[in-house]
Amino acid sequence: MSYPPPRHHGDGTASALLRRGSAEPELRFPSGGSASYLATQETTGGDYGLFRWDMGEAAGGPDPHFHRGMSEAFYVLSGTVLLYDGRRWAEAAPGDFLHVPPGGVHAFRNPDGAASMLMLFTPGAPRQGYFEELAALDAAARAAMSPQDWTALYARHDQVEADGPPPPR
Repeated sequence: MSYPPPRHHGDGTASALLRRGSAEPELRFPSGGSASYLATQETTGGDYGLFRWDMGEAAGGPDPHFHRGMSEAFYVLSGTVLLYDGRRWAEAAPGDFLHVPPGGVHAFRNPDGAASMLMLFTPGAPRQGYFEELAALDAAARAAMSPQDWTALYARHDQVEADGPPPPR
């Protein structure tokens, strides 16, 4: 492995972006959770996307799935998060990390209260569009969606449903 070829030539620039920890999240979910857009596809030139995912008290998270065009990684900041690696569910605590390559089946849940983690997507993808679509669906809208509606929503965002056991209780 070697360093990638230079993409910047010449002198350095003052182009770094600072986001304060006290900044309000860009998105709030009806469940009490939120998403903070730390670095998006737009701000990184497509290199990666980094999001802080804060889950509320209510248990929730996606079912097993995979992505065809991007890897995803999870780093637990607080609380307990159940992480599915395509083989088994594992209880993850602050400091635990899971990397999922393209095509890797995975899922996550917060089983017993609030939890927080970082989610990294490489290369960068417009994941905030997916998050915003989910946040706009209230309970009635979710209940009215057919399996085909869900499949279409997922397909717009490189998310493919996969088989896997339900999370432990």
